[in-house]
Amino acid sequence: MNDIVRTPGSGTSRRPPGLTSRPPALAGTSFKHEHLQAILELPLTEGFFEVHAENYMGAGGPPHRALEAIRERYPISVHGVCMSIGGQDPIDLGHLARFRDVVERYEPMLVSEHLAWSSHGGTFFNDLLPLPYSVATLRQVCEHIDQVQEAIGRSILLENPATYIAFASSTMSETDFLRAIALRTGCGLLLDINNVFVSATNHGFSAEAYLDSFPLEHVGEIHLAGHVEQQDDEGEPLLIDSHNRAVDARVWDLYRSVIERVGPTPTLIEWDSELPAWPELRAHAQTAQHVMSTTHALAEEEVSHHG
Repeated sequence: MNDIVRTPGSGTSRRPPGLTSRPPALAGTSFKHEHLQAILELPLTEGFFEVHAENYMGAGGPPHRALEAIRERYPISVHGVCMSIGGQDPIDLGHLARFRDVVERYEPMLVSEHLAWSSHGGTFFNDLLPLPYSVATLRQVCEHIDQVQEAIGRSILLENPATYIAFASSTMSETDFLRAIALRTGCGLLLDINNVFVSATNHGFSAEAYLDSFPLEHVGEIHLAGHVEQQDDEGEPLLIDSHNRAVDARVWDLYRSVIERVGPTPTLIEWDSELPAWPELRAHAQTAQHVMSTTHALAEEEVSHHG
């Protein structure tokens, strides 16, 4: 029987099996079929690959053959983009069943989804849309996460969003909302640092202050990605979470500050369009691995020196 989790003021939720296991602190990249042959010729040492679950919900064919070739050699993470966990509609049971089948088929080291909604009234949208941070929304999101975790028999990681608008009706900060979700459902958190930087720029708050308030103790994976810089109608900076270019130097700086605090953590370089050649993408993963190794070593040396 699943353990029961009780937290002050949160009610009761079920903790799915496998929550306490901690995956190795590997650095990986998005897996794109265009890179398959190059990956086989130039391996990613001590890495992993992430795929979007929705691309593998068919029964077979070339997508599965490519992913099976990768899965034979590397751990993978499965990242969902259409569950609409933050939506008002019930979870689509057909989609959830297909998601469960992908997880069972590939036994990923990590499973994740977004704090967002992407469908309404049976219509799916191309965007991951924001939601108000309120008690009512919190209850609904937690019910959806409990349902997903119960269906797949394991915990998921929930990703903080990149946002372009905010709800005036919100009564909680995003970081408090995420902390409450993790405590109520037993899920972990996927900290997307590029999303933090994008949202901070778009809304005019401090990315550093956001990370200071983030429940880092629940983080099971980190995402890094590139973004596009634009201007809004008033000439103010507007960043788009585009995943089509290299990670910004300022995002790398934020990443180093997080690793100093949490230690080595599975880290993924997201790159979904305008793909570079495999050696370039591989080099970004190696940079993340280097940051984890050197930052953690320096932090331990500092502790030892002052101890």
